[in-house]
Amino acid sequence: MMDRTMGLGPGIRGARALVSGLALAAVLGTAGPAAAVVYNEVRLEGAQGVDAETALSIANIRRGSDLSLGDLNDAQQRLQQSGLFETVEIVPQGRTLTIRVSEYPTINVISFEGNRRIKDEQLSQIVGSQARRVFSPSQAEEDAQAIAAAYASEGRYAARVDPRVIRRPGNAVDLVFEIREGDLTEIERIGFTGNRAFSDRRLRNVLATKQAGILRNFIRRDVFAPERTQLDEQLLTDFYRSRGYADFRVQAVAPEVTRERDAFYVTYNIYEGPRYTFGNVNVISEVPGLAADSYVAQNRVRPGQVYSPQAVENTIRRMEALAIQQGADFVNFEPRVTRNPRNQTLDLTFALTRGPKIFVERIDIEGNTTTLDEVIRRQFRTVEGDPLNPREIRNSAERIRALGYFADAQVETRQGSSPQQVIVDVNVEEQPTGSLGFGASYGASQGVGFNASLSETNFLGRGQTVNLSFSTASGSQGFDFTFIEPAFLNRDLRARFSTWYRTSDYENAKLNTRSVGFSTGLEFPVSPNGRLELGYRLSKDKLFDVDPVEISPETGEFIGSSPILVSEQGERVTSALGYTYNYDTRGTGLDPLTAWKLRFSQDFAGVGGDVESVTTTMLAGVESRAWREEVALRAEFEAGALVMLNDTESRITDRFRGSGRIRGFEANGYGPRDLNAPNEDALGGNFFWAVRAEAQFPLGLPEEYGISGGIFADAGSVWGLDNAQGYNRDTNDRDGDGNRTEFVDGTVDDGMKVRASVGVSLFWTTPVGPLRFNLSKAVKKEDYDEDQPFDLSISTRF
Repeated sequence: MMDRTMGLGPGIRGARALVSGLALAAVLGTAGPAAAVVYNEVRLEGAQGVDAETALSIANIRRGSDLSLGDLNDAQQRLQQSGLFETVEIVPQGRTLTIRVSEYPTINVISFEGNRRIKDEQLSQIVGSQARRVFSPSQAEEDAQAIAAAYASEGRYAARVDPRVIRRPGNAVDLVFEIREGDLTEIERIGFTGNRAFSDRRLRNVLATKQAGILRNFIRRDVFAPERTQLDEQLLTDFYRSRGYADFRVQAVAPEVTRERDAFYVTYNIYEGPRYTFGNVNVISEVPGLAADSYVAQNRVRPGQVYSPQAVENTIRRMEALAIQQGADFVNFEPRVTRNPRNQTLDLTFALTRGPKIFVERIDIEGNTTTLDEVIRRQFRTVEGDPLNPREIRNSAERIRALGYFADAQVETRQGSSPQQVIVDVNVEEQPTGSLGFGASYGASQGVGFNASLSETNFLGRGQTVNLSFSTASGSQGFDFTFIEPAFLNRDLRARFSTWYRTSDYENAKLNTRSVGFSTGLEFPVSPNGRLELGYRLSKDKLFDVDPVEISPETGEFIGSSPILVSEQGERVTSALGYTYNYDTRGTGLDPLTAWKLRFSQDFAGVGGDVESVTTTMLAGVESRAWREEVALRAEFEAGALVMLNDTESRITDRFRGSGRIRGFEANGYGPRDLNAPNEDALGGNFFWAVRAEAQFPLGLPEEYGISGGIFADAGSVWGLDNAQGYNRDTNDRDGDGNRTEFVDGTVDDGMKVRASVGVSLFWTTPVGPLRFNLSKAVKKEDYDEDQPFDLSISTRF
């Protein structure tokens, strides 16, 4: 019957040397406490796998030596600490010294009990004890601590590990680690001291670490991780300094664990300091022969502007670019700051100084298990053999992080093969780059609609983007595919190819459409925040299954579709060249509170095909923060115009229908209508405009829940047809089938009538992705418009 000990136990948990009291008393009685005894014979008893010479060597005892009581104690300690013996007993008997030992057993098997979160295979790699090796209590204790540390690294600081032994015949034991994993040690509360400019809520939103909330079983950012503290400190520092607090610092971070070791309270002690603005700004040169005058124009820092490190970096970047153009190597641009605490201004001087002549020997990249080296390497403007520009190295690190492919990216330099050369080390940590998105919507006439999208932004580790999307709603389906190469020909050229197949069976118009085609484009930078794309589009659009125009002989009522749609039936090929200009300061703007975006595009159809037109669209948007940055404000204006050429007329497949979306209306739910058609057919328009405004704000719930609210207001219009003259009155039976067709004048409404809506939103950052729910109310509409009172969207990453 096996015997499981209640622990390592006496003699197992820690060896105890037993020196015979009677024998030592005899020694002390005959020789005195300091006397030495010569032992002519030394015996080793109880050893099986260790021979006598080895034991004596460990004990440092030689036959015939003078040994005092202190020497015997030292010998005992050495034998005990050797890890070979479970018990050690030294027995002096006259001139004979007997050493009685019992050896540690051999480990038969090592097993783990109670572990679910960490598998046996992983734990086996952690422990140092090994099967078929001598059992060591100290090693077993170290193994238990290592296992507990592994659980702590996963946020389970309450984990307990107890090593147990099971005695087996033949001086063998089974070593069992009994594990109580415990719950995740969450962060129950994150607090701040010393903050006056921003609330605790706002600062908690800055941190990567979050408090535990109702989603504690899913969210892992609420688990205490000491290594995350450094990142949070940097995030706080960047946040404050980008808003003018140049003296900000985190003075201390105090994590406090509860008595039950199941939660942490983390407190950040910060010093904000005053908020600075720029004072005097100068540019000087300390390099002989290099005038500062040409660099003054590159300065973008203005007196009175709120201090921002990004503004200084932007100016230095422009100056360095000019120095490269002028061939001025090894020139440093040193920002020298003078604080004026009395008026809270910073005087800034950009000093041109001569730097050391150091070159880049090579760039080493590690940690990229998926992403190819070339994807990372092309983020460097510096190559092997170039003069070292420390600021450019830092900018390269920022560009690598901005790719979104890596959870962490560190770029450092070290001395190369000579003092005049450096090696750039890049260490990255991969993260998921794919996303899976789902959406849902509901319309009064269209019913429930669904869409799904699959996106990969680092396809095969090449930095390429692949998007697949599918949508369906009440008989309408769509499939889209897009491929993007961000570095075409290994240059800053973004090549795009898209193709699509879409069919529509409109519920608010008795017609079907089918569109199939492709487009391609080449995009390149034209300014620090602006990019221009040149593109081509080829599509075949078909309008079919339009009900004929008739009057029912039974009821005398008009049946069928609008004559405008009947006349537009058929298939057209559109071949168009175009361009799109994008300007976006998000992520690169100097003002951390405000971001702008602008898009302007034109397509010129008529390069072959059946359509001759010019389509122009534009979008301008701004996002800003107010009320101590707790509220996000967004506004957009969008407009478009379709102008047909050479006396041609637009078709519904060319006109604007879903563009200029106003929340509260279906995508094709407002705009020109044939009011005489039984279904009041939606016709689309040649022109549109829309303005959208919204505010997102906290709801007073704990921010770790990831729930915030919003309000919005939209307005806009779609209008204009090339032929909206109505119908001619004609009651003749032209086709001889006995039915008369009546066309009534003035039944097409294509005027520029404003629609408007208001609504509320709920934003929820869930474990599977951000979710948004809109509840809308159309406050200005026509009787024939189609509402969409609510919609829902969600996306996730993998």
